Amino acid sequence: MAIVVEVQDNLEKALRVLKKKMQLDGIQRELKNRRFYEKPSVKRRRKMQEAERRRRKARRRRRR
Repeated sequence: MAIVVEVQDNLEKALRVLKKKMQLDGIQRELKNRRFYEKPSVKRRRKMQEAERRRRKARRRRRR
């Protein structure tokens, strides 16, 4: 996996760009979820909640 950040001299700006790209790709959330073991029942419940959240968001978008 590679993330290309094209910023010349400014290291702080390059770090900001890198963090933003990682956030948009969901890498930080994935790392946070994998940090500790998650029981299968907890994992299943979390996935169901995420799916419900996506469905609600899609419904809100369709109403507009």
